[in-house]
Amino acid sequence: MLYTSIENKKIKQIKKLYQKKYRDLENSFIVEGEHLVIEAYKNGVLKELYLEQGKNINIDFEKKYISTNVLKYLSNLETSPGIIGVCKKIDKNEIGNKIVALDGIQDPGNLGTIIRSCVAFNIDTLIISNNTVDLYNDKTIRASQGMIFALNIIICDLDKKLVELKNKGYKILSTNVTSGKSLKNIEKSEKFVIIMGNEGNGVSNTLESICDDFLYIEINPKCESLNVGIATSIILYELDK
Repeated sequence: MLYTSIENKKIKQIKKLYQKKYRDLENSFIVEGEHLVIEAYKNGVLKELYLEQGKNINIDFEKKYISTNVLKYLSNLETSPGIIGVCKKIDKNEIGNKIVALDGIQDPGNLGTIIRSCVAFNIDTLIISNNTVDLYNDKTIRASQGMIFALNIIICDLDKKLVELKNKGYKILSTNVTSGKSLKNIEKSEKFVIIMGNEGNGVSNTLESICDDFLYIEINPKCESLNVGIATSIILYELDK
C-alpha cells in the first residue's frame, strides 16, 4: 500500500499523535528511525510501520509505504530517516527495589536523558508524577535512544505512591543543597527511591516531608547548579558502584 496524499484520513490521524490529547485518546505514539522502530518491534509495541518509497527495514512486519511529501508532513525532524512507526503505549506496573521518582520534570530532553541513565545504572523502576512532561513526547523518546522500551516506567500520583513505598520499607531520598549529605557519605540501601525535582523549583515541600534523608553533589562553587539530567546521572553512577 502506498499513501501519496496528506489529505488521506489515515495520514491525518497519524499526524495528530504528535499531540498529547490524541496520544491519550488512541493509546498510541510515534517513533522515527530504524533504531527506535526495531526496539519497539522487539518489545512487542509496534502497531503500524510506514516507509518512504525506496526504504527498507529488516523486520518481519507489515510494511506500508508513503511518498516523500507525506513523509515530510508526518515527520517532526528536519531530515527524516524515512521510517515511522506507530506504537501502542507501554503497560508496565511492576515495582523493583531501585527506584527513581520524578517530580514535575518539564523538559522532554531531560526526561529522555534520565531514562537512559536509569537503564545504564541498573535502576529497576522509574516513577513519573502526573505533572511531569509526557513520557510519549517525541523529543523524550528520541532523547531516550530507545531506552524507554528497556525500563519499567509508571505514571501515577507520586505523593500517594511514595507514602506506600515508605510503608513497605523503601528508603526515600531527595536532593537538597542546604541540608543534604554529600553523595559520598550516603549509606546505601537495598530498597530505595531517589526523588529528582522540577528544573526550576526542585522537589516539592510535600515530597520532602516524606523523605528519610537528603543528599547533594559537591561541585565547584563557581557553578551554581547542575542540569537535572546530569545530576541524576551522577547520583545513579555513585549509587551503582
